[in-house]
Amino acid sequence: MVGMDSYMNTYLDRRMKNLIQDWDLSTRQDTSDFEKRLQAIEEAAREIENFEIGAESRLDELEQRLKKLHEVKK
Repeated sequence: MVGMDSYMNTYLDRRMKNLIQDWDLSTRQDTSDFEKRLQAIEEAAREIENFEIGAESRLDELEQRLKKLHEVKK
């Protein structure tokens, strides 16, 4: 069986890049900066949340102004 083990190791070594892609496996390079990427995503999510809060507030103000304009027009 030693010959078979050697053959399998050689085969896997040659095909490792394809196996990783075919099976959608992570590599150390993919996961090495995981925490940094996660922090960037969390920061972007906070920025979006702040934008939504501000946009909602401005939209409420615009709706109030529109109501006043409709009342003045009548």
